[in-house]
Amino acid sequence: MKFGVWVPNCRHLATPEIIRTTAVRAEQLGYDSVWVSDHVVVPRANIGYLGEGVFDPLMTLGVAAGATRRVRLGTTVLIVPYRNPVVTAKMVSTLDALSGGRVILGIGVGWMAAESAMLGVPFAERGAMTDEYLAAMRELWTSPDPSFTGTYTRFRELTFEPKPVQKPHPPIWVGGDSRAALRRAAEIGAAWHPINRSPEQLRAGTAEIARLCQARARSIPPALSPRHDVCVLGPGQPARPSARPGHALVGEPPVVIDRLRELADCGAEHVVLEFLAADGRELDAQMIAFAERVRPALV
Repeated sequence: MKFGVWVPNCRHLATPEIIRTTAVRAEQLGYDSVWVSDHVVVPRANIGYLGEGVFDPLMTLGVAAGATRRVRLGTTVLIVPYRNPVVTAKMVSTLDALSGGRVILGIGVGWMAAESAMLGVPFAERGAMTDEYLAAMRELWTSPDPSFTGTYTRFRELTFEPKPVQKPHPPIWVGGDSRAALRRAAEIGAAWHPINRSPEQLRAGTAEIARLCQARARSIPPALSPRHDVCVLGPGQPARPSARPGHALVGEPPVVIDRLRELADCGAEHVVLEFLAADGRELDAQMIAFAERVRPALV
């Protein structure tokens, strides 16, 4: 099982120093990947959850790429309909080329209607826009002579460079657990990437994706690569509450190990960890505790 670290590009720990330090420490401690979230603006009603500032995900990963050499660089998740697909494709392929092929593109449709409205994205059409934008981006990444005609975007007679280093393109991890998300994972996903889902929910989701893959004659279904809130506790240490409902991994090392073994039994291959911490020092301590006291039991 591989493990990634969520880099706090939003919420209370989102500072340039903590972002850089977390990415570098993740690589030093042997983690496999670093991850960032995506919001362009924060409606005031959501400040309590997201914080006032969100660092742009692809630019943040560019900083992480320059500070590291090995870890994969992922979005958890990039909200596809928020950006012009040609521009997004350019940014992703540039990041992949400059990082030596380390990008994992986690994608989603977005869940905040107010944010979508502020960006001029029709909330009811965000799923259709996502499907079309992803098709257009894959055309740009893979075709020597890209052309595309859709409802929301069209282009032809252009040169698109640089292409991504990874072929045919960076792996796409599909976030969410709606019916549309599971369908999207079966169609184009290298992995299904739900957040804080229980083992029972993961098994149900992977079973449905397998059924959808079979209906589409896809022989190898996408991997299961979930994201979970995690807090490794010392003896007698109180648990820090998760920002989101669901299946957080909270407890002393034996408890966290058991919960991760449950995820492994569900087929999880690469787990993204959002450590629950009050400040940068506690975040660093959590990363060390997991690397030294939890991960060795799962090798």
